Amino acid sequence: MKTTSRLASALLGMALLAPASAVAITPAAALPAVSTTTATCQVVWGSLAKSDADSHIGDGTVTNLRTGRHTCYDRVVIDIANIPASKVGYSLAYVNTVRSIGSGQAIPLDGAAQLKVRVTVPAYNSSGAATYSPQNQSKVVDVTGYSTLRQVALAGSFEGQTIFGVGVRARLPYRVFLLDGPGNGSRLVLDVAHRW
Repeated sequence: MKTTSRLASALLGMALLAPASAVAITPAAALPAVSTTTATCQVVWGSLAKSDADSHIGDGTVTNLRTGRHTCYDRVVIDIANIPASKVGYSLAYVNTVRSIGSGQAIPLDGAAQLKVRVTVPAYNSSGAATYSPQNQSKVVDVTGYSTLRQVALAGSFEGQTIFGVGVRARLPYRVFLLDGPGNGSRLVLDVAHRW
């Protein structure tokens, strides 16, 4: 231990006594570039069913669904009005077939795997008027060119809950979480990884 300490002190002393011209300083431009475009995607989410129960079925309303592409995953966001995240319930699971709420009809989805997304919020208000009514229920957003998502469909809204079907390239890990905002609303966020 003392030998290491003495060696370090000696080296430090020699560096301090050396003329300035003997100390080499490497300009930043000569250092190797660090790539910011290559990301390490360490996914630990898993692909088993995920849920969070609530006692407020029917509160708030679904108002929109949007998607996004990220380096390590594709994202689905369900916008919810008039209810904080703490009062939103959900259940997600890979299933053999996503079925229409009410009729039970199979919803055809592109991709080798299907995620059923159930949120305990209706897509209609207290008068029964739709608060989310996409032009094409079988393809509510365009996911052409996405790495993981193949299709997102609205399976229906009934008895205070709304179901979406998400067609995925393969059974891949995913995570789900809720965020407050904007305003007095909230968002359910689903991220599906590009790989294991």
